[in-house]
Order: sequence, then C-alpha cells, then structure tokens
Amino acid sequence: MKKMLLTAPGLLKLEQAEDDSPKDGEIMLAVSACGVCRTDLQIVDGDLAARRLPIVPGHQIVGRVTAIGRGVTGWSLGDRAGVGWLAWTCGVCTYCASGHENLCERAHFTGWDEDGGYATHARVHADFAFRLPDGFSDLDAAPLLCGGVIGYRSLVRSGIRPGGRLGLYGFGASALITMQVARHWGCRIFVATRSARERERAHAMGAEWTGRYDEAPPEPLDAAITFAPAGDVVIAALGHTAPGGTVAINAIHLDRIPTFSYDMLWRERNLVSVANYTRMDAAALVDLARTIPIRTHFETHPLADANAALERLREGHVDGSAVLVM
Repeated sequence: MKKMLLTAPGLLKLEQAEDDSPKDGEIMLAVSACGVCRTDLQIVDGDLAARRLPIVPGHQIVGRVTAIGRGVTGWSLGDRAGVGWLAWTCGVCTYCASGHENLCERAHFTGWDEDGGYATHARVHADFAFRLPDGFSDLDAAPLLCGGVIGYRSLVRSGIRPGGRLGLYGFGASALITMQVARHWGCRIFVATRSARERERAHAMGAEWTGRYDEAPPEPLDAAITFAPAGDVVIAALGHTAPGGTVAINAIHLDRIPTFSYDMLWRERNLVSVANYTRMDAAALVDLARTIPIRTHFETHPLADANAALERLREGHVDGSAVLVM
C-alpha cells in the first residue's frame, strides 16, 4: 500500500508500506477517494497539535471492503463504505449513553488519532463506517463525509425552521452542501463571504442576498452558521442575528473571539459550538443527499499530490472541495 505520512508539522511524504490486515472489529477498505479538509490542513500545519505521529491524515474516505476482521457483522467483501471524522467512541460513558457520542471524552478521530484516508488502503472500525447508497459517485460522496455532515449538524444546532432566515458566513465546501439542505427545508438563505466569486455562486444557487462579512443582510437573521475559522466573523454574524436567534460555529479551531458588547448577546441570542457529529447525523445526511439530491463541487488530485492540494486549500484556490483519487 501507499500512504502520505506526516512525521512532523510540515509536508507529507509518500511512503510504500506492507499491506495491513484488519484487527478484531475492523474492516479494510481499498480507498477510491478521500476529501481534503481544512482540518487536515490544520493538523499538517500544526495549528491543531498532533495527537499521534506519524499519522496518515484524511477523514472523508470512500472505498470498498477488501477484508473483514473477526467479530464484524453487517459488512461483506465489495461493499461500498464511507468513513468520516469520528473513528471510535467508548460507547459506555454518559455522553455515549445519552445520544451525544460526538462529545465522548475518549473518542478517537480519523486522521488525528488513527490513520486516515490519504492512502490506497485504510483500516477502520466497522461500527463507525457507514454504508453509501447508490445514486452518487465516490467522488461526489467524499465531500459529504465531513463538511456535509458537520453542516447538517450545524443546521440542527442553529434551530432554523422551514421558512426561517438563515445566514451562512463563508461559502466553501461545507456551506455549499449546507445550503442545499436548508433550501430543501424551505429556508431563506443570506450569504456573507469576502469572495466575489463565492457570492456569485451563492446567488446562482438561490441565495436571496449576498454580501461581505461587514455588510448587514436586509433583514435580521433567525439563525446563522459561521464557516470561516475567524472569531471576527462569529461576532459579525451575531450582530446580524435577531433576538432569540442562534449563531452556530462550524469550526474545530478559531483564531480567537474578540471582546464584544453584551448588548449583542442580550435578548436571548445564543452562541453555540458544533463539535464533531454522531453516526445518526451521518445517516441522516447520506439519506438527504440521495433524496434532494445534493450536488457537490470538487477538483481532483492524485494521492502523490496531496501537498499540492493542501497548498491550494491554504491559498484559497480550491473551487468547492479537493478530493484525492487513488
């Protein structure tokens, strides 16, 4: 097998390794596609401290089952599977028992604690892989498995309802998918982003209004989701949210949150974070992706060009999502 390995913050190195076998409770996937996420970039750059080195990044994995470990049920050779950020949880803590496995304090994450999908093969926990139905290709599926799932959870956390006024702050890969779900729910969409090209795309996809971060939408928002990893954007969204509304932060890492007047939060506005996802979120998003259907936008790169794909993401040149193909 071939894999892109991170041994220290910086560049990934392509390495040849011996084929692996799944352990008890695991399956082995022949990876066909793996999305490139900003969280991968933060791990490679060291903005997120490494949990384990060396590590193979990548947590938007699509592949076919090539081997099955002992004790695994429900999977057969050749099945198509998807794997996202959540690699494993303990299953017994208070969070896991109450349906909040995304908050498990012992959780492992794909490409951070356990080797991910920047490789020709990936060994994953069978219970945390999910079946991908027909109706969309491997390349279309990969961007759904992080940005799509987290975007779906952000919508739920925001409390937006059909007909509600939803602000999307940033319009990258996750927002592209989130907007399609929100429109399916009948929401009105207002998009703020610094990119003129992204504003044009948002308008073409049905946004009622587009503007820059420092511009106010024509109406107060019932809810907003921030995708940019910048605290200034969070405060801008909060300032444009109506009383009783919620701003959901779709980010694993923010540069900072600047001080702000309590008046912006008063009158029962809510500021909430979005941490990981549950397997129920993943199942719901995959079902919606087939029903709507969700369309993803992506560019492809061979595995050996993972560093180039990350650099394009770093510089803001990726159109939609970057996907590594094996």
